[in-house]
Amino acid sequence: MLGIGYLIGKLRIGSVALGSVAGVLFAGLIFGYFGFKISSSAQMIGFSLFIFSVGYQAGPGFVAVLKQYGLKYFVLAVVVATTGFLVAAAWAYFLALPPGMAAGLLSGGLTSSPTLAAAQDAVQGGSVAIPEGFTKEQLVKNMSMGYAVTYIFGLFGLIMVIQYLPKLLGIDLPQEAKRFSEQGKDKVPLPENVVLRAYRITNPEVENLSLEELCQKYWDRRSVVKVKREDRFFPVDEQGLKVGDIVEVLGPRKYFANKVSKIAEEIVPDWSSEDVEDSAQIIVENEDAIGHTLGELAIQRRFGVMPIEIRRNGKRLTYDDDLVIQKNDVITVLGTPHQIEAMGGFIGKVEREGVETDMITLSFGIALGLLIGTLSVKIGGVSIGLGSAGGLLVSGLFIGFRRSIRPTFGQLPEATRWFLMEFGLLLFMAGVGMRAGSGILETLQQNGLTLVLAGICVTIVPILVGYFVGRKLLGISPALIFGAITGAMTSGAALSVVIKEAKSPVPALGYTGTYAFANVLLVIAGSLIMLF
Repeated sequence: MLGIGYLIGKLRIGSVALGSVAGVLFAGLIFGYFGFKISSSAQMIGFSLFIFSVGYQAGPGFVAVLKQYGLKYFVLAVVVATTGFLVAAAWAYFLALPPGMAAGLLSGGLTSSPTLAAAQDAVQGGSVAIPEGFTKEQLVKNMSMGYAVTYIFGLFGLIMVIQYLPKLLGIDLPQEAKRFSEQGKDKVPLPENVVLRAYRITNPEVENLSLEELCQKYWDRRSVVKVKREDRFFPVDEQGLKVGDIVEVLGPRKYFANKVSKIAEEIVPDWSSEDVEDSAQIIVENEDAIGHTLGELAIQRRFGVMPIEIRRNGKRLTYDDDLVIQKNDVITVLGTPHQIEAMGGFIGKVEREGVETDMITLSFGIALGLLIGTLSVKIGGVSIGLGSAGGLLVSGLFIGFRRSIRPTFGQLPEATRWFLMEFGLLLFMAGVGMRAGSGILETLQQNGLTLVLAGICVTIVPILVGYFVGRKLLGISPALIFGAITGAMTSGAALSVVIKEAKSPVPALGYTGTYAFANVLLVIAGSLIMLF
């Protein structure tokens, strides 16, 4: 069925494709209409994989964004929830909807399952009065019918508006996401175009220079320079240079152009540059390195590797010989495999970019997220908690953030993350479509198109109001605002559309920022709407 959904998603209306999410949802509706079903366990697995992966991917930048926008996210979540509540209550009054239908209208229009669950719990738990002539079962049925109709159109409406609104407003989401990412990047420059070259010394001037003068004038103290004289190698700052010496240099092209080329001519080496095209991150753990400066460690002279960058607690540090190395610092180096291993043995642990997934962290991370989701508190007789989605987000955020600080923890390669997010989301959406498809025509016949119109209003009005408040009054970045709106409506499906449109995971930062607040607010709204 997922394959059919992908094919449907490739269909185009004008120049725009429906997309995989809408395609799979359509396929689910068709299969559901003909009686096909999916187990709730399979749907939950897909949901868990998607939400956890979203949190993991957003984790490295979430803390910084929350510090900057935390209060704004709370206000935005309140605005969206309140707007949706007022629109749903107004339509319920105007259409004289049967008791319970307003809760279905609100939860379906905002595509918020926790809202529906809270309303049903309020009825079953006896915290709301049952209107005369109705039973609990009738109220719950009315909620389900209202939810089934408005959820489908609400989800499609939300996806369409989120997909096309940036274009109508003239916002280039990929460019905005790129600009936002660059704002958060470290300002410390990295060496560019690092290569390995061989030279023969031709300028006799170097023989008259002291070691200190030679290093000051012709060595940047970061590149690796090995001198070969009479079949013996030694560092450049050990015996100086003579005409005829062969030097092997590992460093940026700018270094060759500005310094080495003035005293030597390039020669064809008897090795391939691929011999040293290996890089790795080395985690500082050994006491022999902790507390010493880079100058004292002299990793270029000692191991023949070139340091590319140094990070501490996720922040890039400026390279300096006087920089004191601390435990858990991450040093990225370039060199041959055996040189890197030698440095790792002295300093700590070598961590290379790999293709393996840390299945232990992934498994326990998802389990921990589900456990967190079960925690709740009772306010006014209503249970309020993060729910499964909130718990998985929290767990994914923590592991992703921790991974950015310590690369040895929780490895989840990019290809694996993409698969988990895509497969998980589409599996969940297939379940949504099949469950709704079985009764969609009957519900439409019973309630007519007025309920659909009401649901569309409950979906679109909060989006427009949320955008105006978030962008114009709160000043939330264009790269974050659409993700934040989908988070305020707790719609993971719409988030996937924003991420694809932005060609970047940046919108997920906005989603996670408002989601936690919205999950609580919409649960409260689900109970209060039962008064209408």
